[in-house]
Amino acid sequence: MATNYNNHKRAGKNNSLFHTEILHGMKKAVIVLPTYNEKENVSTLIPTLFSIQKVLKDWRIAVLVVDDSSPDKTADAVVVMQKKFPQLYLISGKKEGLGKAYQRGFTYALKELAPDVLFEMDADWSHDPKKIPSFLEAIDAGSDMVIGSRYMKGGSIPQNWAWYRKIFSIMSNLFVRVGFMHLSQKEWTNGFRAIRKWVVEKNLPSMGLYNGYVFQIAFLDKTLKLEAKISEVPIHFTDRNQGESKINAPQYIGQIIHYVL
Repeated sequence: MATNYNNHKRAGKNNSLFHTEILHGMKKAVIVLPTYNEKENVSTLIPTLFSIQKVLKDWRIAVLVVDDSSPDKTADAVVVMQKKFPQLYLISGKKEGLGKAYQRGFTYALKELAPDVLFEMDADWSHDPKKIPSFLEAIDAGSDMVIGSRYMKGGSIPQNWAWYRKIFSIMSNLFVRVGFMHLSQKEWTNGFRAIRKWVVEKNLPSMGLYNGYVFQIAFLDKTLKLEAKISEVPIHFTDRNQGESKINAPQYIGQIIHYVL
């Protein structure tokens, strides 16, 4: 099914108020959530994301769900929540991988939602929504891209992970750091990020080849080549609340090696 860019767009009174606030100095952050069979998770995550609004003085949040035609009816759950949250958007398309989902989401957001900053974020509760203000503080301080880091001081991966999952996570990230000779960049493979609009606009046209998780690595590599200011904030990465992981480890390793080498 082709992506439906007219799907559940919001208009009218609420959007008029929203754009009036922007004209009075409010900045807009669009959180892009790729989903595939995440109905149970988004049902709790999305209300939590909008609850962060109350601690933000200069930013307004919008959430864009990019659903890959989930069999569990994730999209239907989002449609129900749109009645409560006027700044919740949804586009649907066929399942082509994480990278393609972000490309569709970024393209739609740039065209329709007038963002100042776009967030990448997992929909499975692996990323703590309460860290969003820290990302935006770093943006306000001058960063062009902010990455949630598991490997800097104050960050962590789940202690209850099996040893092989810990090794896979640590070694894949280290391989990229060493391969690109960017040792000062602690985090390469995590997908919790805030990115200024101009960076997305510069990178997006060259991202078409990266349909899987390697999208994260390629995007950061290209951002470094733009000489953008990149900063990291520590995060505690947690296991998903519900459902199954979508990552295909052998495929991911192959994509990393191919990209780096």
